[in-house]
Amino acid sequence: MAHNGTTQNGVAEEIPALPFPEPVKVQDIRHTKIFINNEWLTSSSGRTFPTFNPATCVKICDVEEGDKEDVDNAVKAAKAAGQRGSPWRKMDVSSRGKLLHMLADLVERDRVLLATLETLDTGKPFLQSFFIDLDGSIKTLRYYAGWTDKIQGKTMHVDESFMCLTKHEPVGVCGAIIPWNFPLLMFMWKIAPALTCGNTIVIKPAEQTPLTALHVGSLIKEAGFPPGVVNIIPGFGPTAGAAIASHMDIDKVAFTGSTEVGQLIKEAAAKSNLKRVTLELGGKNPCIVFADCDLQMAVEETQRGAFYNQGQCCTAASRVFVEETIYDEFVRRSVENAKKIVMGDPLDPQTTHGPQIDQQQFDKIMDLIESGKNEGARLEYGGAAVGEKSLFIQPTIFSEVKDHMRIAKEEIFGPVQCILSFKSQRKAVERANSTQYGLVSAVFTTSMDKALSVSAALDTGTVWINCYNNLHVQIPFGGCKMSGNGRELGEYALAEYTEVKAMIIKLSETL
Repeated sequence: MAHNGTTQNGVAEEIPALPFPEPVKVQDIRHTKIFINNEWLTSSSGRTFPTFNPATCVKICDVEEGDKEDVDNAVKAAKAAGQRGSPWRKMDVSSRGKLLHMLADLVERDRVLLATLETLDTGKPFLQSFFIDLDGSIKTLRYYAGWTDKIQGKTMHVDESFMCLTKHEPVGVCGAIIPWNFPLLMFMWKIAPALTCGNTIVIKPAEQTPLTALHVGSLIKEAGFPPGVVNIIPGFGPTAGAAIASHMDIDKVAFTGSTEVGQLIKEAAAKSNLKRVTLELGGKNPCIVFADCDLQMAVEETQRGAFYNQGQCCTAASRVFVEETIYDEFVRRSVENAKKIVMGDPLDPQTTHGPQIDQQQFDKIMDLIESGKNEGARLEYGGAAVGEKSLFIQPTIFSEVKDHMRIAKEEIFGPVQCILSFKSQRKAVERANSTQYGLVSAVFTTSMDKALSVSAALDTGTVWINCYNNLHVQIPFGGCKMSGNGRELGEYALAEYTEVKAMIIKLSETL
């Protein structure tokens, strides 16, 4: 079967037809403990927590619950591994690249197992896990492997009495807290640039989705990374996550998740040791669809943006502004397109839409859907739960949405597409920017002049033109306003993981 890459991970090309791989069984899950210093440990508290399959609401297994004491132990290991004179710091920089390539080889070897674990833990369709998330993870490792021996300083001319140069050094111990919507991909987005620059890392996967991160811990050891370079602490935000954000010996923290939690992390970082912070947070992302666009393409791209990964994306295309003259036809085609979406068992290759991650997220989405109905938006399609005791929600389309409605203002993080109309280009841009968020946006038009002028006026870190969710490992990703700060991916991410040291040498003699 052929599968078109949705490019949430940087796969823009069509993926060739391949035999459907047989998912592995639950009994193949081997790693559920804390990973510190290349060893598997039980939690200091003796506690464990369950992880559930959101498609069935059945427990998969129990995982060790790390907390502050475990984070302390991991930081000690990371600090020792990264100190001057350690095997990691003394390692030839090209050898770091070889280790990252080896890790990519092992991820590729275990692709079916990792894709199955990702689907069991998140509920996303298996083919998405296998083709999109795994491919993006492997590409991220290989891309940054190529950067290890290319991080360079500069020399600067002052006058003939001095030689001045800069050197890029590792920040030190980096903390990372990753979300549940793309757990494996976000793991790689965090560790790859950090390790490329010679840092060590303590990473906490989301409590809903710890399994792929823990399996990668075994691959990190197998690849030959020195003990303590990567440490993985499964646990909860208020305990393990808070310990990372406030730790006095963690020099930088990277977080992907909600804006509310991002604010707490930045506050904790400031109150502790003023550690450096990069945040990739929420979005209420606008798409502006002009009457001169390729209409069917705009319908398909904006809907893929709205419903991809069950709408559980910070990049979700949840506000679609459509020019008034094509509005009715756009809505009609959007409904027809949504009817092609296949809900079902995520391990079934025919499934394109899975469940929401958990009951809390399910309830939040359903509450926002009800608010849309109550505030006067027109429900065109979907809007209902599927089954009495499941976490599946139908892909949902609202038309006649107004800017003041909750569904037009709040991040839904679910499969809800809000379609609004506009008359003038100036007003469309003004309304698109009228939000606290600034992550991504999109413009659909055949006029390059219009595309470039509107793109320049949109207050977002990324603007897609006649496409959506095109993320590539070479291109920086991140937002502005309350969507966060700093950049991930590409060369720009390396600046987040190095300290620039200036050295000024006075020459004793000048000619």
